Amino acid sequence: MSDSDNSRIHTPVLLERVIELLAPALTKPGAVFVDATLGMGGHSAGILERFPEAILVGLDRDPEALGIAGQRLERFGDRVHLVHTVYDGIREAIEGLGFHEIDGVLFDLGVSSLQLDRVERGFSYSKDAPLDMRMDSTSELTAETVLAEYSEADLRRIFRDYGEEKLAGRYAARIVEAREHAPLVRSGQLVDLITKATPVAVQRQGHPAKRVFQALRIEVNQELSVLQRAIPAAVDALAVGGRIVVEAYQSLEDRIVKRELQARSVSSAPAGLPVELPEHRPELKLLIRGAELADEDEKAANPRATPVRLRAAERVRPATGRDDTRRRP
Repeated sequence: MSDSDNSRIHTPVLLERVIELLAPALTKPGAVFVDATLGMGGHSAGILERFPEAILVGLDRDPEALGIAGQRLERFGDRVHLVHTVYDGIREAIEGLGFHEIDGVLFDLGVSSLQLDRVERGFSYSKDAPLDMRMDSTSELTAETVLAEYSEADLRRIFRDYGEEKLAGRYAARIVEAREHAPLVRSGQLVDLITKATPVAVQRQGHPAKRVFQALRIEVNQELSVLQRAIPAAVDALAVGGRIVVEAYQSLEDRIVKRELQARSVSSAPAGLPVELPEHRPELKLLIRGAELADEDEKAANPRATPVRLRAAERVRPATGRDDTRRRP
């Protein structure tokens, strides 16, 4: 697939703003940039074009995405290093390539355009497909397995905690009841079950299956637990002056990102100390006040930018006791 073909099916969210935020860290020769959620490589292509001496480490758990991105980024030659891994494996990925620290990192969270657009992957509640929802097709757990094997209590928990679904208990009970008669193997079956279990007044507030599908996707891919490990690992890998940019699309993700970046951007000194010791000084400086949203022009040009929450920070001091000698491959 050519670069122009890919561009037609995937418009990177807030590309120019992401480049602007990363630019001060990526202008030096040999700057190392990690795209922790490579997808089809839209953000990475833009960054490699803008910073001709930057080196990319692209991570993705989806083998299909890595294949497409590899074709798209082939023109950048040996500046590109692609790794099949979930983004909490960032430290192992960069060290495996011989890098001790990095200059920039981007997380564009949630389900990718490729995954949404491939009906057979089962991420969409608007198209009938197998109940799969795996971001990594080589992993074992699928949405079908969750629906078939999880207890009613566990189904209720994931719908409530990961989907923030008020009718979590009702949906869990109906699923357990239905699977006694026939297995749930298609998204259309699940949508029909949820719709029938949803009061008409609630259906008017939006598609009744939206939150359940979100919860199943998060559970299948362990997205929140992975993110809780990945953000600290990415911050720890940043060189002084390095920058992290995160695009989140729902409140659960954004809460994790906000908590970690804010915690690293304030002093850790105990109250009452007369002098702040160097190891207690903030590690990060926040580059955005709160979370930045897409403007109306961006939303019109790229509807998938509508829910985005953008956060960014710069490392201002090394982690205590860290060896800051950089190793190059």
